[in-house]
Amino acid sequence: MDAASDVILKANGHNGQLELTNSALRIKRKGALAFLTQGFKGDKEIPIKQITSIQFKKASIIVNGYIQFTFNGSQEAKGGVLQGASDENTVMFRSGQQKEFNAIRDELQKRMNEQAEPSKPSSSLDDLEKLATLKDKGVITDEEFQLKKKEILGL
Repeated sequence: MDAASDVILKANGHNGQLELTNSALRIKRKGALAFLTQGFKGDKEIPIKQITSIQFKKASIIVNGYIQFTFNGSQEAKGGVLQGASDENTVMFRSGQQKEFNAIRDELQKRMNEQAEPSKPSSSLDDLEKLATLKDKGVITDEEFQLKKKEILGL
């Protein structure tokens, strides 16, 4: 599969580009400003499950906005726009590019929240244990137990 074909959202910024896939965020550096601020750094791919926070500053007519990612093992740049220009985990954008960056931020936060929610353990085993206890105590008959067991197991 072509790496570009798995991209679900893209945003072209002032000093780099973002590509969001189902499982990762790519930070790409193309263009003159990307070279001036990032040098010869290559593309970076961060698995969504490793991203721990997103810092987002809206762009105005005068000041660029930025989106910055923190992930396990990274150092967060705390200097705002000035330090963000040289931070490899930050992409700056102009007000005309804001819409695409909002979309990536929103979708990424949604996916991060989905991964953070603990999955509910299957309660089938718990339900069967409770059902067996009721049968052992004589609260339900063996026939009722068998019917409910089939229902719980989807048989």
